[in-house]
Amino acid sequence: MPVPPGPSPLESSPPLAVAQPDPTLQRVLSGPHGLGTAGLRLGSLTEPPAAPGPADVAAPEVPAEPAEPAAVAAPEPPAEAEAPVAEGRPIPGLYHHPIAPPDPARVEEVSRRIKAWAVDEAQVYPPEWEEQFDGFSVGRYMVACHPDAPTIDHLMAATRLMVAENVLDDCYCEDHGGSPVGLGSRLLLAHTALDPLHTSEEYAPPWVDSLRSDAPRRAYRSAMEYFLQHASASQADRYRHDMGRLHMGYLAEAAWAQEEHVPEVWEYLAMRQFNNFRPCPTITDTVGGYELPADLHALPAMQRVIALAGNATTIVNDLYSYTKELDSPGKHLNLPVVIAEREGVSDRDAYLKAIEVHNDLMHAFEGEAAALAAACPVPSVQRFLRGVAVWVDGNHYWHQTNTYRYSLPDFW
Repeated sequence: MPVPPGPSPLESSPPLAVAQPDPTLQRVLSGPHGLGTAGLRLGSLTEPPAAPGPADVAAPEVPAEPAEPAAVAAPEPPAEAEAPVAEGRPIPGLYHHPIAPPDPARVEEVSRRIKAWAVDEAQVYPPEWEEQFDGFSVGRYMVACHPDAPTIDHLMAATRLMVAENVLDDCYCEDHGGSPVGLGSRLLLAHTALDPLHTSEEYAPPWVDSLRSDAPRRAYRSAMEYFLQHASASQADRYRHDMGRLHMGYLAEAAWAQEEHVPEVWEYLAMRQFNNFRPCPTITDTVGGYELPADLHALPAMQRVIALAGNATTIVNDLYSYTKELDSPGKHLNLPVVIAEREGVSDRDAYLKAIEVHNDLMHAFEGEAAALAAACPVPSVQRFLRGVAVWVDGNHYWHQTNTYRYSLPDFW
């Protein structure tokens, strides 16, 4: 930039003030603190981990089951992670593990199949939603989250469920006709597409007809039918349970919307433990072609690990979707918005504090997972913990790189 005319700045200007470090920003960027941080190996936020794997959870190599015939051969996972893709900017100070880009052949095939299912088979997206569907990049999302899936069919089981969950969220809760009014009834009836109604012979036919009555129910029914081809009875019941949790979270948020109530921060976090991504990582064994036995899944330590993973990944969504939600009609609750209103801080400071909350949850997740892996050296436990950690990292990768949907606030 040209220097303006006049006396030399060295002769006429007072000494420049040294900018003082912003204590909030410094605290976020300085590294971990809080639950689960003891003993963590911390690498650079911008470099891939030194060792393979997204988290410090030791897991033995578990051979994949023989691959079924598929349109695209299932590649072996890479021995070492490559540098992350350049698309998208990670949130400064957000604790995460960069991953190698997902296999492009698998991404292309899953994207092709899921669009055919969503548009033609289940008929859940009208033509005018095509751009939004493509921009969601669900194929890239699921391939990144499930690199150990033995076949494309296993990947599709997760991808259909992901799309079905988003169809219901859009149509019942969000921007494609959603409303908090009457949400409980809609959710209950949609849940019967996952958890079948057992009723009298006279009243069964109208229930069956109802499963075809709207896009969410068609999506739920079809996606669940495909999922049952790969899931055991225990895995299917686990998924239904977690979807019940999700629907309960939707209802709490809807009640607050009807009352125009902003919850306390702890109340919001309680809601987010239910209205979150938990149904996705909890099926990582089904998608991987193996099973974590029900008694091991039900261990309190395992339930804590899964809950922390779901909570951390959901705050990732709050942070990356922050500007998108601010630009949407109405008031959208997310962690920065709730912190700003309830704790009386600026939008910027609230956002930076939300990053700290996420980081505490991530360190707690990794610490608890490492402790459980050491205490329970069972191959299925080790592999499941690794799978959940991979899902956590794939979820962050998708949020970071999905610039069609997300952009960061100007807080740095």
